[in-house]
Amino acid sequence: MKSLLYIIAVILIIGWAIGTFAYAAGSLIHVLLIIAVISIVLGIFRRDKTAI
Repeated sequence: MKSLLYIIAVILIIGWAIGTFAYAAGSLIHVLLIIAVISIVLGIFRRDKTAI
């Protein structure tokens, strides 16, 4: 599940970067960035801290 969050975050960040440079998607791109950042933060907080 943790790797799935990272995959989704990477896909959303790539989509945000493409949309920002293309300048065609408008505010949807910023929503994608926010979702990607939330996914990364959730992945960091849900990480198993017992496995060192």
